[in-house]
This record gives sequence, structure tokens and C-alpha cells, in this order.
Amino acid sequence: SRWEEKKKEDGVKWMQLEHRGPYFVPLYEPLPEDVQFYYDGKPLKLSLATEEIATFYAKMLDHEYTTKEIFQNNFFHDWRKEMTSEEQEIIKDLDKCDFREIHKYFVDKNEARKALSKEEKQKLKEEADKIQEEYGYCILDGHREKIGNFKTEPPGLFRGRGEHPKMGMLKKRIMPEDVIINCSRDSKIPEPPEGHKWKEVRFDNTVTWLASWTENIQKTFKYIMLNPSSKLKGEKDWEKYEVARRLKGVVHTIRAQYRKDWSSKDMKERQRAVALYFIDKLALRAGNEKEEGETADTVGCCSLRVEHIQLHPQLDGQEHVVEFDFLGKDSIRYYNKVSVEEPVFTNLQLFMKNKDPTDDLFDKLTTNFLNRHLQHLMDGLTAKVFRTYNASITLQEQLKALTNPEDNVAGKLLSYNRANRAVAILCNHQRSVPKTFARSMQVLQEKIDAKKKQVEEAQEEVKKAEDEFEDTKDAKAEANVEKKKKLLKRLEEQLAKLNVQATDREENKQIALGTSKLNYLDPRISVAWCKKFGIPIEKIYNKTQREKFAWAIDMADEDFEF
Repeated sequence: SRWEEKKKEDGVKWMQLEHRGPYFVPLYEPLPEDVQFYYDGKPLKLSLATEEIATFYAKMLDHEYTTKEIFQNNFFHDWRKEMTSEEQEIIKDLDKCDFREIHKYFVDKNEARKALSKEEKQKLKEEADKIQEEYGYCILDGHREKIGNFKTEPPGLFRGRGEHPKMGMLKKRIMPEDVIINCSRDSKIPEPPEGHKWKEVRFDNTVTWLASWTENIQKTFKYIMLNPSSKLKGEKDWEKYEVARRLKGVVHTIRAQYRKDWSSKDMKERQRAVALYFIDKLALRAGNEKEEGETADTVGCCSLRVEHIQLHPQLDGQEHVVEFDFLGKDSIRYYNKVSVEEPVFTNLQLFMKNKDPTDDLFDKLTTNFLNRHLQHLMDGLTAKVFRTYNASITLQEQLKALTNPEDNVAGKLLSYNRANRAVAILCNHQRSVPKTFARSMQVLQEKIDAKKKQVEEAQEEVKKAEDEFEDTKDAKAEANVEKKKKLLKRLEEQLAKLNVQATDREENKQIALGTSKLNYLDPRISVAWCKKFGIPIEKIYNKTQREKFAWAIDMADEDFEF
């Protein structure tokens, strides 16, 4: 297997790397003269930079974001910074800005693109393919490998997930002067676009990125990486799940140890033991320290404050219930009521004693202290490894419990999605109900109603055919009965499939199944399940995902156990 080829020495990822550098998004094209921006009811000609930013907002007019005050304020603040002094003198109130004509222009442009002829669409595809061919591949150790995201992100307005405090801020255009190039010394170094130069050229074979820059809003690094289907990425993925599988061998010892530490004389050890219990049982993130300043008030396990939990000796028929309510990663709310073991409950009462709501719950604990302890328990162990382990084990156990070998393919897929959903709930992978949900459910219900009608008609046809056979007893009438029964059976199967689809869609409307499926679930569990129950792998993974998990499809047989 190509996934088991000879490894390089520690830390070295490649010996040769050659590529064209990133593809920069085209520069802004001004609006046609007859498409205007209005301020206080009067048309106002904007400078090019100001107009471009106005189009970012105009394109989003029918989106929920532009109704949010924080989005509006951040946008207006950043937009005014880019205006000329004359424009700043005039444009002082967002409510007096009218973007509707610009919005309509882009809606019409979008519709026109959809209405293109087959030949015109083919021409656009050929142009995109040409760019992909030129920029979308690199040479890595003599192999031509696909690059993942070879284009720089276009400028626009930051959205963020959840109620992000920076939503609406201006994402600036990435220029060659922002970009660090990484390649091998002996390769042909990529040429920057004419009139520009790179920020830096590096020759670092201990990293796998090809280009990098810092985005202006979160000040985080962005990278151009290899495609998930590349050998390097596949190996990294495989290693990640092998580390999680190693945890399986020691997790019982770790659990016994943290239970023992719940009664430790050292308060720091006690807090660490309770935090570790939450990371293990609830798949909470550790909660790494964040930069000071105006970032979202998001927390993880170690940074929980007293105000983030409530203790209930009894609640909803359960004992020792902890009610969590805080903003987790990406400002996604984590809300959960969990019945915990009595010593955990008692310790939490102790940790909260004589503290204000804004005080740290685990005041003696830092993520560094916790991570050092995890490393000591097992080489390579982090909170994320616990998350990966618990997610994968949950999927495997749920699949065993829920899959009925007698079910048809649709029934087995419903069981798979239910098992996947148990993981998504564990990891708090939520999404808002899609805007199209009500309409798509209505369309599906109409299909179900129509299919029910067909089934009823087919039942009547079967009865009619049976009566005819009763009367005549001839072979032709008997064949007709069989024919009608076959049709009825097919229609009933189609109806059952539609009903399963409706159940599945309803159950998953607020759960994001994709995140855990792509990042936390060992794909070999899914591959083995497919092979065992004769489910086509494409029912679980789309083409891109099958490329990403080629290593798992190659390795796992139906007896694979995580």
C-alpha cells in the first residue's frame, strides 16, 4: 500500500517541493455607470475602493447578517476608514445608505450566469480547468500532487460563526507582498505577479504548507496546503487516528487515576482531575489561552467561570446535575444538563465556594499544566485526542447497536446517520436550521402524499386483478396478479424510502454531521461498516471525501475494530 511506504527521518516532510505559488483573485471591476449608490435619497459617485466595499454589503442585503447591529456597526466603521475625506464628510449614517440598486445588479448577474447556454458554461469550465492545471498542482518528491486551496481568499466582509463580535469587519485583499512562499532550494521559485514581490521565500521542509499569509481580522495564519487526497495529508490523518487508538489501551488506567485524584489533598490535582473528567465524558475542548482585547468571550474547559455552570442536587428526576451554558469555539453556544458522579458534584461545590460569578471555576489550573499532565499519561495525548477517541468509539458502538442487518439500504443509512448524530451531539456540532428547510420538507411531503396515493391505487389494482383471476382462473389473469403485486411492492419500498428520508432530515435539521465525519471519526469504522453490510461507500462519502480517505478505503476490511 502506498500509505505504508518508507517514512522519512523525524520532522522531514519532503525533499523536493516545486509549485507556481497562489492564484490571486482578479482585481475589482467597477460597476456600470447606470448602477448607482444613493445617500439620503440622492445618487453619489463613490471612489473605486469605497465602491468595492459597498458591493460587499450590497451582495448580502438579503442575508440575516445585514440585519444584525454588530455586523452593521463593524462594517460601517471599517468602510469609513477606507473612504476619501470628501466621502467621510458626506456618508455619516448607514441608515441613509441605499445599496438596493447594486444588490439588484448582482442578483441579475447571478441569474444571467445560471441561464448561460451549455456551450457558454463549458467555456467557463475550460477557463477554470486551465487555472487549476497551472496553479492546482505541485511536484513533491518527484510526484505530481494536487493542491487543496490554491486561490487566495477574495476580499469581503467577515462573517464568523455564531454571534461573532467581529462580524461585518473588512477582510482585506491579499497581495503578493503579504505572502510567504515555501519551496525547495533547487526548485524553480514561483514568480510573483508583475510589479510585485513576495514577502519572503523559505526553504522549510519540516512543514507541509506551500504558501502562507496572516489575515487581517483574527491575525491568524492562512495556508495553501496539499489536497486532502495527497499522500502527506493521508499519512497525517492516519497517524492522528492511530494516536487515538493508542488511547484505547490506556484510557481505563487514566480514568482510574483521575477518579482517585478527585479526593487528592492537592487542590490543583483535584481541579485537574475534574477538568479531565469533563474533557473525557463531554468531549469539551481544553480552552487554550486567547489574546487579550476584543475577541469573543469564548471559553473551554480550563477557562470556565463560575457563571458558566449551575449545580442542581436534583433535576428532571436525576441526581447531581451540572447545567453548562457558555460560548465555545467559533462562538457556538454550549448548553447541556449532565448528571455527574457524586464526587465531581461535591468538588464543583467546593471550587465555587466564596467566588464571584466572573471568577475562574478552575482557578488553580492552566491549559499548560493540564497538557503537560496529558503528555505524561501518554505520548501525544491532548484534549483533541480524547475528543477523537470518544467520537470514534461512540460511532462504532452506536453502529453495532443500531444497525439491523435485515433493513434495506435506506434503513441502514438512517441508522448510520443516527450513530453519526450521537457523535455530533457529543461534540456540540450544531448549525442553525437551513433557510431552505421548510420548503424542502414541504416538497418532500408532497412527494410522500403523491406516493401514498399511488400505493392506494396499486392496492386497488391488485384486488381487481385477484377478483378477475377468481372468476376466470386462467394463466393470463394469474400473470397479471403477479405483475400488479410486483408494482405494489416497488411503490411501497419507494414510500418507505421517502418516509425514512423525511425522518432523517427532520432529526438532522440543527445538527452538523459533517464536522465530526471529516475530523473526528476514524473513516475505517465507516468503511468497515459499508463492507460488512454491503452499503456502497459513495452513500457515506462523496467524491472529495473518498479521495481524502483513500488510505482508509485501501486499508480497512469489514472486521476492522477501532
